[in-house]
Amino acid sequence: MFSSRFTWNLDTNALTQAVAGRRTAGLPVLDLTESNPARAGFAWPPEVLAAALSSADNTAYAPDPRGLPATRQAVSGYYRERGAAVSPEQIHLSASTSESYGWVLKLLTNPGDAVLTPAPSYPLLQFLAAMECVRAVPYPLRYDNGHWRVDAAALEAALTPRTRAIFCVSPNNPTGSVLDERDRAVLRDTARRHGLVLVVDEVFLDFPAQGEVARTWADEAETPLFVLSGLSKVALLPQLKLGWLVTTGPEAWRTEAIARLDFIADTYLPVNTPAQHAAGEVLARAGTLREALRRRTNANEQTLREWCSRSAHGVSLLARDAGWSAVLELPRGILEEAAVLDLARHAGVLVHPGYFYDMPDDGPPHWVISLIVPEPVLAAALPLLEAALRRH
Repeated sequence: MFSSRFTWNLDTNALTQAVAGRRTAGLPVLDLTESNPARAGFAWPPEVLAAALSSADNTAYAPDPRGLPATRQAVSGYYRERGAAVSPEQIHLSASTSESYGWVLKLLTNPGDAVLTPAPSYPLLQFLAAMECVRAVPYPLRYDNGHWRVDAAALEAALTPRTRAIFCVSPNNPTGSVLDERDRAVLRDTARRHGLVLVVDEVFLDFPAQGEVARTWADEAETPLFVLSGLSKVALLPQLKLGWLVTTGPEAWRTEAIARLDFIADTYLPVNTPAQHAAGEVLARAGTLREALRRRTNANEQTLREWCSRSAHGVSLLARDAGWSAVLELPRGILEEAAVLDLARHAGVLVHPGYFYDMPDDGPPHWVISLIVPEPVLAAALPLLEAALRRH
């Protein structure tokens, strides 16, 4: 009766069960995985959001497969502020980054084809690919001298005759790593030699750990490429459901890709009108909230760094270029999942194990922690983390 395009595992995992059990029993939970900005204290003022969503034009319906011109002009301005020339005609609006991924997969692949996806990374791309009957084949990122790097040889080895694209997440979630010039060159060269398209997810671009925002890929000229982003992270508004897809690269390829995307987008027309009319004002006002979140992430990261330096258990905080997450490297010998379950069941502290994000199997265990949690929550959890390490 149901599709067999991939096997659904609907079982609740042990970590979710442990947290649910505590909440059912009325016991406290310190959630160090929170990634919803509003729940972490970064909600937009209701009156500001209401004003942005109150355009008189919301009563009209004027469908455009790429989205309303004024909204695409606002997104074009977003890139102009980041030093990239992106025409509104290169932009397609979608309901989310996930939907943009789906459109790209529809555009580039046939059932049975493959795309390369980075590991570690957020556990989403495999599911999106499977829904299009496409295989997601991982290529490893290696942590070396304080930076996650693309393993060029392993990337090459992951290719098959049915590979159609290389997916990249920069800044990466959860590692926070940004593709540097060496990695960009590796990806461009591999894509060019094998006739592949690069797909770059930049949703965390505006959250550098230090210094300036990293250079966007949105003005790439050499290689066929799509850039994905949206208001969920850029404006801390996942509830507004507006993402975008930028098509860039060589002109002839870009022109054909945009025309084909027009057809795909016109089939769905998913973006609601109020979100489109609000986007310009939201993008103009989002900087203040982003800066407040950045201050929180930096403060929490410093707290974790100091805790690691005091800990008697050899915990290391891996370097972060950008993003909202911290990756803690634990001593070898600790059983990653057992320690996480112990924390949840007995201490009421929720962290994510590294294997959730495809951390290397042959390396040390890891915990992944959100850096946007309120600072008192992190401070209260750290002694409990220390006690759990002592038990393991």
